[in-house]
Amino acid sequence: MKKSYYLFNPGRLSRKDNTLKFVPTDEEGNEGQARYLPVESVKELYVFGALDANSALYNFLGQQGIAVHFFNYYEFYTGSFMPRDYLLAGKVQIAQTQHYLHAAKRLMLARLFVKGAAFNMLKNLRYYASRGTPLHTPIAQIEGLMQHIESSHDIETLMGIEGNIRQIYYECFEHIVSGFAFERRSKQPPENELNTLISFGNMLCYTLCLRQLYHTQLNPTISFLHEPGMRRYSLSLDLAEIFKPLLVDRTIFNVLNKKILQPSDFRRELNRCVLRPSAARKFVEQWEERLKTTIRHRTLNRKVSYEHLVRLECYKLIKHILNIQTYKPFKAWW
Repeated sequence: MKKSYYLFNPGRLSRKDNTLKFVPTDEEGNEGQARYLPVESVKELYVFGALDANSALYNFLGQQGIAVHFFNYYEFYTGSFMPRDYLLAGKVQIAQTQHYLHAAKRLMLARLFVKGAAFNMLKNLRYYASRGTPLHTPIAQIEGLMQHIESSHDIETLMGIEGNIRQIYYECFEHIVSGFAFERRSKQPPENELNTLISFGNMLCYTLCLRQLYHTQLNPTISFLHEPGMRRYSLSLDLAEIFKPLLVDRTIFNVLNKKILQPSDFRRELNRCVLRPSAARKFVEQWEERLKTTIRHRTLNRKVSYEHLVRLECYKLIKHILNIQTYKPFKAWW
């Protein structure tokens, strides 16, 4: 079975026959022991350190359908190398573009993305409220804001509602986990531990959605809630809104409440808070375990992994834009 590989150390990546050879280097440039990755076992690569590679390697990775996601020194996502799209279909792309250009159709999908995201956020809060965490006031506030989603008449207003919902939701984190303050949402740079984990996890979720979109006929650059940009896969941002509460936030609650990560796993640098490399590895391990977790799907009546839920969401979106079946956003039922 293919899996994702995370390269936290700087080093050199090259092709050796049908194997990927990674040679790590330390701060002085000294080479460590080479690591060999059979190409048939590699799903994608996450690069957190400086990587030395040439065009021949990327040609090989492209032929094998292996994506490479790059993060900078502060674990901030900077971009991806994606193999050539192999499933893009003219019919789907035309329909997807038409839905974006048609204001009412675009707004309908954008509302559904926000509704799905808000529902899954409330699902998390209600879980902890049922266990005595004082979250009834923010739950009521989010429920009140959700009533305005359907009446929003443009994307800008809808994004404002979504932003207010998520701000209230994030402020609940310091009640769900002990010993960490949220204060306010800060992204570039994240100013404290919770913001650092949120940003790191959100970027992992974004690349997960991008990978799943790559294996469908959807064009990841044509989105509905987020405005398409010149150099970003904005449809991944749309899908990530729905799955962040289930995948990212529950992972954060798990690693902090179970003391897998502690304050010593973070370091302060000027005005930012950064995960130590060992802590990033721990978070990634928990992230991968969550993606492998399976639940019995209500419609398919079989077990599917959390990771596969994202692919299923893509298929639902295709059916919607082809006028086969109206899209309903994923809503956690457990």
